[in-house]
Amino acid sequence: MRYSPQAPAAVVMVRPHNFTVNEQTADDNSFQTADIDLSDIAKEAYLEVTNAVETLRSHGVTVHLFDDLGTTTPDSVFPNNWFSTHAGGHVAIYPMRANNRRRERRFDIIEMLKSEYRVQQVVDYSGLEPDGLFLEGTGAMVLDHIDRVAYAVRSDRTDPVVLERFSTQFGFEPMVFDACDAQGVAIYHTNVLMCIGTDFAMIGAGMIPDVVRREEILARLHNSGRYVIELSDGQIDRFAGNALELQGHNGRLLAMSTTALASLETSQRNAIEERVRIVALDIPSIEMAGGSVRCTLAGIHLSLRQT
Repeated sequence: MRYSPQAPAAVVMVRPHNFTVNEQTADDNSFQTADIDLSDIAKEAYLEVTNAVETLRSHGVTVHLFDDLGTTTPDSVFPNNWFSTHAGGHVAIYPMRANNRRRERRFDIIEMLKSEYRVQQVVDYSGLEPDGLFLEGTGAMVLDHIDRVAYAVRSDRTDPVVLERFSTQFGFEPMVFDACDAQGVAIYHTNVLMCIGTDFAMIGAGMIPDVVRREEILARLHNSGRYVIELSDGQIDRFAGNALELQGHNGRLLAMSTTALASLETSQRNAIEERVRIVALDIPSIEMAGGSVRCTLAGIHLSLRQT
């Protein structure tokens, strides 16, 4: 079986026991649902993560599941924002914009990575928070692990200074651009706009207002040898860009939500399925918080200790 550095075979997921919509992130996350009934959302989110873990494991993906029993971390279900892992044994910890999101960082997750995988270095950027400098992990960046490019939408959660520092230390070329929705609201995280697989990419290119920069981004994706699927604004709103390629026991798969899958045109779905198997996860309650499947998955790009 041919493995790809773009598709991790293992992920970290966090199962919340007291999930709710984060009021501290509502000001710049237009994907969050306002005025919703929160009475059963915690129970529903718990079950959604539980079922998603079972589904991914059934396809051969290793899932390291951590429970969050707390009540002060409403977005803990999205661990990809506070840490990322990289080939060669490197781990990054990121500065978060919302105060309550900073509490999501967990020592036990970092210790698990050190005990199960070969970790040579942990680079902690969280000390930049008092200076108002933020880079919210693989939400703020969509990383091409093959061509070593860090795509990043400029926002309050993606500071170009921190991005440059990360890119220098981790060996990526930063490509920063602006993107906004039909109402002119800036896209808060790059990973709701685009997804990069081994031999395909999906992107809401129409949300990049600068035509020259848009063509540069598209050209870079095409020149990497990938088949590029352009997503409409409506499909981005339904989280079609918020997907992650993973390695399962029968080859590579694309984890995305049932909401996202239902938004795809037949031709788009066929183009994806020519390359990977689509595994749809049903997480409608979690999506009310403004993130979807990719946000719930922190990919592990590290070598196992016993190998």
